[in-house]
Amino acid sequence: MKRYFSLLILVLLPTLVSCEPAKEKAKPAADPTPVAESTVTKVRLNTSHGDIVIELNAEKAPISVENFLGYVKNKHYDGTIFHRVMNGFMIQGGGFALTDGKLIEKSAGKGIKNEGQNGLKNLRATIAMARTSDPNSAKAQFFINVVDNSALDFPNNGGYAVFGNVIEGMDVVDKIKAVPTGTKNLTMRHPATGAAIEMPSENVPVENVVIISATIVK
Repeated sequence: MKRYFSLLILVLLPTLVSCEPAKEKAKPAADPTPVAESTVTKVRLNTSHGDIVIELNAEKAPISVENFLGYVKNKHYDGTIFHRVMNGFMIQGGGFALTDGKLIEKSAGKGIKNEGQNGLKNLRATIAMARTSDPNSAKAQFFINVVDNSALDFPNNGGYAVFGNVIEGMDVVDKIKAVPTGTKNLTMRHPATGAAIEMPSENVPVENVVIISATIVK
């Protein structure tokens, strides 16, 4: 079976993937709650390693920002982990939570339109949407760049949409990027068949790095 978590983007860089939900086949997940408050510009991620404050750019990335804020308001991110950490590249989270001793992807809404052409670059301290090779497949997962990653910018693979940047707590991000990692099983849905599968994935923190809560900063 072709690994869903590819380790290549373009030629050498890892693909930033967002897996399909691995929950039971109950009712489909609801789309994130729309957020109309134009005054909302910041989100605080309270993590097990400290707080990270993100300033959002609704002017350049309105779709991505509305999508992200919807998941924040729905408490989707509370209790999720940074499941992919690569020092010298990025830290990725927002999709998996520990359930019955397993790291299982949470249900998410529909994929959104890719805003990779918005002119924002994947520079250190920026936050961007994670997705599959389909440019319009981003849902809830995101990543924070820990170095400048120009290979993720448009036109390469459609570009990975940046929608904000870290304004407080980059020292926390740097702590997270340096945690020991290894191979762990992640439970996800196969992109072709839809079947829930458990697969070994690399670059997973040995000890879970938890997003305790994500809250809007008024």
